[in-house]
Amino acid sequence: METILITGGTGLIGSHLCKKLKEKGYNVVLLSRKSKPGNSYSVYSWNPDKNEIENEAIKSADYIIHLAGAGIGDKRWTKKRRQLILDSRVRTTELIFNKVRESGKVPKAFIAASGIGYYGAITSDKIFSESDPPAEDFTGLVCSQWENSADRFQDNGIRTVKIRTGIVLAAEGGALKRMVFPVKMLIGSPLGTGRQYMPWIHIDDICNMYVKAIEDSKMTGSYNAVAPEHVSNREFMRTLSKVLRMPFFFPAIPSFVFRILFGRMSEIILRGSRVSAEKIISAGYIFEYPGLENALKNLFPKK
Repeated sequence: METILITGGTGLIGSHLCKKLKEKGYNVVLLSRKSKPGNSYSVYSWNPDKNEIENEAIKSADYIIHLAGAGIGDKRWTKKRRQLILDSRVRTTELIFNKVRESGKVPKAFIAASGIGYYGAITSDKIFSESDPPAEDFTGLVCSQWENSADRFQDNGIRTVKIRTGIVLAAEGGALKRMVFPVKMLIGSPLGTGRQYMPWIHIDDICNMYVKAIEDSKMTGSYNAVAPEHVSNREFMRTLSKVLRMPFFFPAIPSFVFRILFGRMSEIILRGSRVSAEKIISAGYIFEYPGLENALKNLFPKK
């Protein structure tokens, strides 16, 4: 039985992924700041602020999946928050790398989360692929430095996969929960112009991609984790309203409202371009939910 060591295992993606891996027969262990995070998995402690990880955590790991990082859309981007977002990704990756090197244990693969923010918070006619360079805005800076820190594993002969994650759709949390609320309050509407694209992915598909990254030894480098269907914010909100059987007629919420409420963080709400899923498809991945309507119907079945 192979052991998968996971950081961020109690988050939205992590909690689903842990369950899926356990069902497939893997031994799942977590790195946590808390000694008892309240789940059924074995737990090793770590304290990134003090550069500490329990030695046995690294020695036990056949694969390492690194999901931990401060939520990029949870709070306003103050100077302090921006630094935390960056450090929680880059410094923790460097910490894991250093502990792997010290332990002498070579995992079969290091699989790290990244984000489609790599391409920047912009709206354009371009369809971005993994070969495109990082943007020079805040999200591009964070993701490029995040991936650069992960590349240290690859440079040292450890197969490394970086999953550039889109908007993850799950009924119980994340961005979708926030979008559902106004629709159910009968104020479903586009956000800003509504023309910005929303590269999305169903929670089952993102977890299945991580499983594939473990099991497919040919996978290496960066992969966009987005569904192949491109939808604008207007199309997304209209489809969500349809699936929830709620009206979609409210006027668009003006962009300036989001800028007042969220400051610079509003960029990730009001902007977005299309992102290609061709590389992961070419690697043999078959989406369970390639289309938005069926994805939403799965998450919100009719009662």
